[in-house]
Amino acid sequence: MTMAGNLRKVTGLGRVGGLRGVARLARQRPRVDLSHHARSPLGSSVVNCVTYRDGVRAGHGVDLVDTVERMRRSGHGFVWLGLHEPTNDEFGGVAQLFDLHPLAVEDAVEAHQRPKVERYGETLFAVFKTVCYVEHEELTATSEVVDTGEIMVFVGRDFVITVRHGRHGSLGPLREELESDAAQLAKGPSAVLHAVADHVVDDYLHVVDAVQADIDQVETDVFAENGARADPGRIYQLKRELLQLKRAVVPLGRPLLDLADRPVRVVDQEIQAYFRDVSDHLLRATEQIAAFDELLNSILQAHLAQVTVAQNEDMRKITAWAAVIAVPTMICGVYGMNFDTMPELHWRFGYPLVIVVISVGCRILHRGFRRNGWL
Repeated sequence: MTMAGNLRKVTGLGRVGGLRGVARLARQRPRVDLSHHARSPLGSSVVNCVTYRDGVRAGHGVDLVDTVERMRRSGHGFVWLGLHEPTNDEFGGVAQLFDLHPLAVEDAVEAHQRPKVERYGETLFAVFKTVCYVEHEELTATSEVVDTGEIMVFVGRDFVITVRHGRHGSLGPLREELESDAAQLAKGPSAVLHAVADHVVDDYLHVVDAVQADIDQVETDVFAENGARADPGRIYQLKRELLQLKRAVVPLGRPLLDLADRPVRVVDQEIQAYFRDVSDHLLRATEQIAAFDELLNSILQAHLAQVTVAQNEDMRKITAWAAVIAVPTMICGVYGMNFDTMPELHWRFGYPLVIVVISVGCRILHRGFRRNGWL
């Protein structure tokens, strides 16, 4: 019988004997030694493993199975296990120990998931898209503006497992902030879930504010004196990056509303009120992103209109100069036909007269086009 099957039979906190049986079965396979990454079956993916009782850190666990066993033997508290980009083999032991659903495990390992919240029996599985603003000196057609990652959270009655993917979104500062508020952390694993959601949504707002600065700069350049010569690739790049941000933010709206309004067994009722606040912040970010999208569409249309106007002005100038040049071309063309009998062909003042007529005609046309704004 697998350890997961035994663990399902002894989930009662008061059944110490059953937990000892699970521990004995666990000794049949390599232990999850968290004291040294190189010796751990979880490898370097382990970030931290801490037990909390009444909102206070109870110490680091040297062995994950022993940590869970001691916590459940005590009858209260929960374990917070943090992982970073684990492989299937690395996550397999954790999945068995906490009886995680295979579909949720697959999503947590593979990543590239849509933001969502799903329930698998007594376990809640949440996926959050993390975002980070990429600093750049000048926005170009190839500049990366938004970098994304993922945080998966497994929430049970006595455990929280966070799985992070990506180069940013570290939860270390968040853990320290939570540990400074023992009253909030004492509300259980759902307090960690709320803290992660709040942390992710706050990052959305910071990135949105930073993107707004880039949009303002593009808008200023487009409506400048030489706006028609601005690079439209920057606008398209911003729209692509904004779409990436939209895919991270918008799908999270419905799951947060469900956590705020629908009763969930592993979510404390007091925590649900906090999820409503997070949902409000997310709505603000969603509205700003929608406004930015419309603004970029307007900027792009304005830029295309400026390009069209500039092209029309160039065509008018070309047409005006072509009309001016047509006068000497016509006169010189007539007298270049090499006929023997032509008016004023042998007249002494014929050449000066032609030059005067050409000059006067060109001058009149030039003044007329200048007066009408064509030149």
